[in-house]
Amino acid sequence: MALSRAWLSRPRGGESTRLLPQASRLVELPYSSSSSDDDSSLAGDTDLPAAEQDPAVWCPVTPKPGMFSQCVRYLAFLWNLLFLLLGLLALAVGVWGLLAKGSLGGERLAPLGSDPMLLFVLAGLGASTVSLAGCLGALRSSPCLLRFFVGAVLAFVGLEVLGGLLLLAARRRLRDALRDALLLCLLRYQEEPDLRFLVDEVQRSLRCCGLGSYRDWETNPYFNCSAPGAQACSVPASCCLDPWQNGTVANAQCAFGALRLGDAAAGTVVHLGGCVAQLSAWLRGQAGGIVAGAAVLVLVEAAGVLMALKVLGDIAPVGVQD
Repeated sequence: MALSRAWLSRPRGGESTRLLPQASRLVELPYSSSSSDDDSSLAGDTDLPAAEQDPAVWCPVTPKPGMFSQCVRYLAFLWNLLFLLLGLLALAVGVWGLLAKGSLGGERLAPLGSDPMLLFVLAGLGASTVSLAGCLGALRSSPCLLRFFVGAVLAFVGLEVLGGLLLLAARRRLRDALRDALLLCLLRYQEEPDLRFLVDEVQRSLRCCGLGSYRDWETNPYFNCSAPGAQACSVPASCCLDPWQNGTVANAQCAFGALRLGDAAAGTVVHLGGCVAQLSAWLRGQAGGIVAGAAVLVLVEAAGVLMALKVLGDIAPVGVQD
């Protein structure tokens, strides 16, 4: 019985030869399938678009700036920071002047347009705004802010050049415009402390009084001989030949009653000549300095524009690579 069971359980020769090839095929199938998958994956990779194989093709990469570009960038930032501080200083001075004189109050809104402090406010606001755009544009590498900065500076340069050309074309009318400006200062001498300071400095420096002569102060409502008060028939103390008492203390009453005197007697107390001719001669003598100052201002603005353009060129993205 035991021999018969052993004989039955022994595989036959034909079956063993048929099972071996099947086992070998079972072992070889995973290898052949994996290799085919790898081949198909490699073939699929070759079929991918170029944009998926190289991300730099569809995502432009900004090149790393060199040492010179970095220096220009930080120099542009410091350059604009300096003018930002100057603009804020001018703005603060203008606002302080308006608040100190009460020009921002409801009852003083009418003469606000002729207030000299308004020039400080407008100049400071414009300079600080443009310089802030240049600072942030250089620091943050913002093309939008840098383009705004370049456009604003070029607009300022254009206005300055246009103003210079207009002054050259209308230089014959400049004396009349200067006379009108001084007449406005003369009429509002007591009302505007800034105009008073300006007129006093001009009269002391140029040793003059009034527009054409010292009698032009009769048009002022406070110095007119028909005006009530101690200043009637007088001129400002800045017209005096010697505005100092004992050489140390300013004498505010040195010109009281000067308009009641004749020219000979008044000439011993105040300057008789007007300031229009003196100021025109002074401006002609300072023409070279004024031109040099304007040229320096244009060069400073040009330097800022060139630095901004260099930074803008460095941060511009490179085009699509092949």
